[in-house]
Amino acid sequence: MDSIWIKGGNRLNGDIPISGAKNAALTLMPCALLTQEELTLVNLPRLADVDTFGHLLNQLGVSTSVAGVRKGEFGRRMTMRATDIVSTVAPYDMVRKMRASILVLGPMLAREGEATVSLPGGCAIGDRPIDLHLKALEAMGAEIELAAGYVKASAPRGRLSGGDFSFPVVSVGATENALMAAVLAKGQTQLFNAAREPEIVDLCNLLAALGARIDGIGSSHLTIDGVEGLHGCEYEVMPDRIEAGSYACAAGITGGSINLIGARPDDMRATLNALAQCGLMIEFNNRGIKVSADGGLKPLALSTSPFPGFATDMQAQFMAMLTLANGDSFLEETIFENRYMHVPELRRMGAEVDIHGRSAIVHGVEGLTGASVMATDLRASMSLVLAGLVAEGETEVLRVYHLDRGYERLEEKLSAVGATIERRSAG
Repeated sequence: MDSIWIKGGNRLNGDIPISGAKNAALTLMPCALLTQEELTLVNLPRLADVDTFGHLLNQLGVSTSVAGVRKGEFGRRMTMRATDIVSTVAPYDMVRKMRASILVLGPMLAREGEATVSLPGGCAIGDRPIDLHLKALEAMGAEIELAAGYVKASAPRGRLSGGDFSFPVVSVGATENALMAAVLAKGQTQLFNAAREPEIVDLCNLLAALGARIDGIGSSHLTIDGVEGLHGCEYEVMPDRIEAGSYACAAGITGGSINLIGARPDDMRATLNALAQCGLMIEFNNRGIKVSADGGLKPLALSTSPFPGFATDMQAQFMAMLTLANGDSFLEETIFENRYMHVPELRRMGAEVDIHGRSAIVHGVEGLTGASVMATDLRASMSLVLAGLVAEGETEVLRVYHLDRGYERLEEKLSAVGATIERRSAG
């Protein structure tokens, strides 16, 4: 099994190109199920999760072809076509690998009138039930049955009907599934308290490019008028705001300066505000965002919340950076109840962090020490890499398959800005 080896102590300076967003890509790919025509996604990141989702779509009858990418380039171009859906069953052996697989449920149900999807897997960061996905679909007339670990959904008379649904709590995945189902439903659907994340906006923009009729894009009230069918299109995946934020933390923790090429400020205002409060300098230019450390890191208080609040996917990276702040920082995790699994590993490197339920107090220390550490989930693994970049001595991050799910060619990007980092294979 591969590991990431890091020798800490280098100040990072230079350019890092930001890849297409993982969380957007996994939402845009199932849109191929909604049309018989070709959907081409540009700037699709080369990630394990994207490959896994592609294999799942293949099983359902979607043909996929990937254009070659020249050496040194990031992202790729994938063309998908679902002329015929050959299976409406997403099996456990595929879905267990990745929670985002549940996003085939809405589009398959909308197009075929039925779908059977295994209950999903993914990172073990807490309870993430899919009840809101199912209730939103039921509001459009779907009949739902849970049996033997599978969700079996059907639409009476073969087609969903428009309906209104108000999410009791904001849910990104449930909003995405409901959107994809509603665009082919008969009549009008209204979604209230819908998620507003940039990835939701990206999905709405793609659906509109396919011929869907959606009002309220970017707001919490979405109105969708169902259409008889959708056509094909070419669409560019948005840049990854979480990857950009992660590399911004790399600049902060190492005392460096990194140009985040292609990053979009409007997608990550809360992250940028937190970085500024931490003492980093933020500059916007026509290439993206420049983040520079200017003196010591300041402690701060952060609480995760749905967009436009501070993203839960940035909490672990900020915690790593704040281990070296001049004082105590306070973090509150309001989205997932089990997202501090990286803390014991950071402690192995000399971090001082106290956990009290969903709250964490990070006591700034003078420095970290390299160690062998174990990644537990995608963002936790990045926090350990960040700690390794500044730790004295050598750090080995195990279970890097978590990293490969969400960071395209991480060691290559960090090496280019001065990190001493490499991938090593066991045996």
